[in-house]
Amino acid sequence: MNLKQIVFGAVALMVIASSCGKKGGTDAPVAPQEYPTQVLSAQNVQLETVYPVTVKGQDDTEIRPRIDGFIDAVYVDEGSVVRKGQTLFKVNSPSAEQALRTAEAAVESAKAQVATAELNVARFEPLASQGIVSDVQLKTYKNAQSSAEASLAQAKAQLANARAQIGWTNVSSPVDGVVGSIAYRLGSLVNNGNVLTTVSSSKNVFAYFSINEKELIKLLADLPGKSQAEKINNLPEVSLRMADGKIYDEKGKIRTITGLVNTTTGTVTLRAEFPNAHGLLRSGFSGNIIIPNHIDNAIVIPQKATFTQQDKYLIYKVQGDSVVSTQITVVPTPDGKNYVVTDGLSTGDRIVSDGIVTLSNGKKIVAK
Repeated sequence: MNLKQIVFGAVALMVIASSCGKKGGTDAPVAPQEYPTQVLSAQNVQLETVYPVTVKGQDDTEIRPRIDGFIDAVYVDEGSVVRKGQTLFKVNSPSAEQALRTAEAAVESAKAQVATAELNVARFEPLASQGIVSDVQLKTYKNAQSSAEASLAQAKAQLANARAQIGWTNVSSPVDGVVGSIAYRLGSLVNNGNVLTTVSSSKNVFAYFSINEKELIKLLADLPGKSQAEKINNLPEVSLRMADGKIYDEKGKIRTITGLVNTTTGTVTLRAEFPNAHGLLRSGFSGNIIIPNHIDNAIVIPQKATFTQQDKYLIYKVQGDSVVSTQITVVPTPDGKNYVVTDGLSTGDRIVSDGIVTLSNGKKIVAK
């Protein structure tokens, strides 16, 4: 090896050593990253619990004919608003008409029998007083008169019944309301087993919904009152979100809770009542009922500050210069952007409020 090669090798070793020294200098610790944080404080919030409902009229009355016959006329159409006593259908009942004619004839016959009996009594009374005929014969005629009068009373009762049956040929509405679908039309043969239509009362409507046993206990737990009836009276007013997403103008009130739990579904049925003076709500409507729940001194955090692991909600709580993942229990707020924390955090705690995707448990940060 000549001198030139020795010098070249020495220079190469120096270059390599210098390069390694510079590379080792880049391994200096990385400065902690800055993250937005917030200190938790208590505030009053309004939560909402939503359940699907089915709307029914306060009175969904089935309209049936009281006699057999053919429909002669239909005076209303489906969806018509009707008043109590308004005639809806006309039924042609030949049997009722025949019964009326028979009853009228029976009354006339009974009247003739009474008149004959009265004549016999009037004719034999003077004869009996003179001893020409016996008292027994007079009493016989008087008994015949009483029997004829009783027959007349019976015939009149049958006539009144026949006239009432003729009145049943006019099928009227027993309530104010809205006419539903009409199942039978002109010429249809009907009897008292057929439902011609349904009239739903439009003044008030009922909204039926179901909740499970656990939710019911929670709903009633903090309400004042000793009995269930007292607690129901203290429930807050509820709102109705209709199928188009709009909130019904009038507030409703929960009035009843069924006494039995459905063993198949584990739910109980509740009924809320809503005023319906303008007839906007119809029987059969669907929607959602909204039950408000006011919470005092609640801790509210943004949803973007949380993450989930195995169906559990967690958050990064700041402790000193690092973060610790903490499990929490939450309830969503109506705006869909925040959570109410029911367990896991306290007022005064500092949490990371955004950018948690780059965090890990124990990582050091700079709190902003």
